[in-house]
Amino acid sequence: MPGDLNATDPGDPALANAIVALSPVLELTEAYQHVLPALIMSAGVSGFIYFLHTNLMKHKTGQQIGHKQIDDLAGQVKSGAMAFLKEEYKYLALFVLALTVILGVLYGIRPVIDDSLDGLRIAFAFFAGAALSAAAGYLGMMVATDGNSRTTAACASGSLNDGLQVAFTAGAVMGFTVVGLGLFGVSIVYLILTIGVAEGQAGRVQSLQILSGFGFGASAIALFARVAGGIYTKAADVGADLVGKVEAGIDEDDPHNPAVIADNVGDNVGDVAGMGADLFESYVGSIVASATLGVPLGDSYIALPFWLAAAGIITSMIGYKFVQTDQEGSGWDVQLSKLMWALEKGMYVAGFLFLGLAALIIYLLFGSDGGPDYIGWRLYGCIVLGMLAGMLIGKVTEYFTSFDFGPVISIKDRALTGPATVVIQGLGVGMISCVPPTVILVVAIVACSALGSAYGVSVAAVGMLATLGITLATDAYGPVADNAGGLAEMAGLDSSVRAKTDSLDALGNTTAATGKGFAIGSAVLTSLSLLSAYKQQIIVDPEEVKVFGVGDPLVLSGLLFGAMLPLLFAALTMISVGKAAAEIIQEVRRQFNEHKNDRGDTLRSAIEKASKGIPIPPEEDVIPDSDRCVMISTRSSVREMIAPGTYAILAPLFVGFLIGPKCLIGVLAGALVTGCMLAILMSNAGGAWDNSKKLCEKLKIKKTEQGKACVVGDTVGDPFKDTSGPALNILIKLMSMVSLTIAPLLKGNDDWQNWYFGAIPLAIFAIITGLLLQKEILTWKDPLQTITPSGSAPKPATIGNLDDQRTALK
Repeated sequence: MPGDLNATDPGDPALANAIVALSPVLELTEAYQHVLPALIMSAGVSGFIYFLHTNLMKHKTGQQIGHKQIDDLAGQVKSGAMAFLKEEYKYLALFVLALTVILGVLYGIRPVIDDSLDGLRIAFAFFAGAALSAAAGYLGMMVATDGNSRTTAACASGSLNDGLQVAFTAGAVMGFTVVGLGLFGVSIVYLILTIGVAEGQAGRVQSLQILSGFGFGASAIALFARVAGGIYTKAADVGADLVGKVEAGIDEDDPHNPAVIADNVGDNVGDVAGMGADLFESYVGSIVASATLGVPLGDSYIALPFWLAAAGIITSMIGYKFVQTDQEGSGWDVQLSKLMWALEKGMYVAGFLFLGLAALIIYLLFGSDGGPDYIGWRLYGCIVLGMLAGMLIGKVTEYFTSFDFGPVISIKDRALTGPATVVIQGLGVGMISCVPPTVILVVAIVACSALGSAYGVSVAAVGMLATLGITLATDAYGPVADNAGGLAEMAGLDSSVRAKTDSLDALGNTTAATGKGFAIGSAVLTSLSLLSAYKQQIIVDPEEVKVFGVGDPLVLSGLLFGAMLPLLFAALTMISVGKAAAEIIQEVRRQFNEHKNDRGDTLRSAIEKASKGIPIPPEEDVIPDSDRCVMISTRSSVREMIAPGTYAILAPLFVGFLIGPKCLIGVLAGALVTGCMLAILMSNAGGAWDNSKKLCEKLKIKKTEQGKACVVGDTVGDPFKDTSGPALNILIKLMSMVSLTIAPLLKGNDDWQNWYFGAIPLAIFAIITGLLLQKEILTWKDPLQTITPSGSAPKPATIGNLDDQRTALK
């Protein structure tokens, strides 16, 4: 086909003629020209971030409005979040240093193009990617924890719009920090990697193959951050909900619940730091994949993803100014669709302006006619399709997870017959919710492939993620608003304040669900692009037609193995949440009965008064030891992240080196397909269960048996939507990025060639598994068995039988 952009066959004469015939307005002959707009905008966005942060810090704190307790509680949340990150990063630092050395040695022994410095280059790229990914999560979370107390203060002293502006500004700092660091990092690393390499095509190939190491570093940190953060937040959440709301009958953020601070800390480490690292990796990965596929096509194709990302930053900054609302805070009775529009109009403005700038970029890089067969404008069609696909997936996700629509209402209705039917209905909703996003993705992929082949699909991924600055801001806004509501309740502010924070929280639940849908869609397109780039890199002769048929036994075996990996990964993370939550539940129950004030009053006695609405004098009140729950969640989550994280990295390594690149393609394809379906199912089912509980709160039936059944469903859904589901996005991207990174080392290998190199990661896999079994991190044992007599189960704890419960546990 004339002008076909088949990146795996750059020797096509029609394609060669098309590239030669391009008449761009700008001639790109130097590497710096590929990334110059990206460097300018990523540096410029630092000024915008400074403006946002300055604006955020100008807002009143709790002390300034006469409620110092707000600041004290927020300080506890922030210190807990910092303690978690320090513990997590301590282990990740050792991992990153070890892998940096290993990659440096491998590329030093077998460089991309006979160059002894390739080992240093890949080590530098990997370390930079890991460091910037960690920095994005850390900085974003710092700001989010500063924003929650100011959001509470804004709701207490001002209008709902004041609270929205503060929470969204905190989220925007996170969003623009991610895109600023991501674009600056990938651009400057690419420039550095071009120093000292050969001129022309050979140098481009060498630089961009090594640039995949930057994406590998970002992916590795993202996976561990997402898994550890997800385990932390859901262990604390499940423990707080089951013992606090179901057993004790107290409100979600009652200050007498020992796990409530850990729960609020979890919102930050999971939904802010974790999501930030996740989308940082998607953002960087889409650029790396597209630029890599563009190498055999020409300079304009390498530059396009960098320029599009720069345009997206500009339009996201403009879109930020359009976020505001005139809604009044009325709790769960707020008109959610109108409040949602307050955020959506900012995203839509950014999206439409981006399409205009993207058209200008196509004109500059490919000429007014787009080249032969309108190549440039066909790629523009791919950009439009990518952006539309992201928006549509977000709206579909909103339908399946918002309590305004039938799916969530149906789960609430099933709660009349108990928790079992809630779980059954939620799983059904999650399974059905896979259909629309899959259709949208299939249509987008097929259309983009027809318009621009594999490169067109990669450009669609860049288009979907280009306005990530404002998209991530709407997502990071959610946990800030959630924390603000928790602080308002713990500080004992009046109901009018809680009504405003509940309105913001209701919106945050919806934006979190749509954000997860967006993350899944972008992960699929990015992973498919990385898979295409991997396929391109392992082919020795560009003119050779290499077929990887499903009927080939090695490819089919890889498909089966790869399809199993997301299930293993999801199982490990789900079980980890269960074990960590059990430890939290044990500690909360212990404190209810044993933790006392100076007068000898137990926490249980204070809870009994609180649950009956009896005022508690300060001298009779009992303050729980929240730090112990924070410590337990931190320890458990860091310990439990080891198995899923290391398995995700080692699996493609031992398959690729032991069996060969052909089998590895099957593994990547299998993991992509099942990972996508499982991620959609788990995220949407979890979101629907969560909002069925919120719907019960709206209808004021949360303390009835129907409401408690929905709480149980929400407890099941918590690790679905906030741990396993989101982490699957990173799994499929990480495996593809690892494969792309090692592609030069596998290039030209036949099946089982040099298999002994693959035996090394396989042996490491076996040794780590053995150690995890020995340390009982991988175990079927009940974490509470040391205090529960064999053969006897403790009775369900209620306010009336907590003493009996503790006696049974002893």
